[in-house]
Amino acid sequence: MIDMSSSRPSPTLTIGKVARRADVGVETIRFYEREGLLPEPERDPSSGYRRYPEIIVARLQFIARAKELGFTLRETRELLDLRNGPATCGSVRARANEKIEGVRRKIHDLQRMEEALVALADECPAASNALDDCPILAALEGGFGREG
Repeated sequence: MIDMSSSRPSPTLTIGKVARRADVGVETIRFYEREGLLPEPERDPSSGYRRYPEIIVARLQFIARAKELGFTLRETRELLDLRNGPATCGSVRARANEKIEGVRRKIHDLQRMEEALVALADECPAASNALDDCPILAALEGGFGREG
């Protein structure tokens, strides 16, 4: 569980060490802070450097895995909120099912795009024809399917 509210002190890490352990860039960490995915870190009183608890590495890995699965930053923030709040596994599953439906819609749209492109490519008569006769360019210019 990624619980950022632990009251016991733990060793802290610099932003560079966090970045290396989580395999992300320093700017990515700063971006996630600005976007509210990571809490603002404490600062070392003597140096002013940001100091992160070790648990932040797990949170960054959570964000990276969510990103790999196609979750947006907003959706990832919601998942993190669910993770740290009074949610149930069912509410998380509902979010996953919503994402699955979105992925299926995208797959369907990509398949339709592929079919349209294949049809256009198949209509192309030969490499030596003039560009004025190119059905692909005609389709992109709005002439596909119109009789001239």
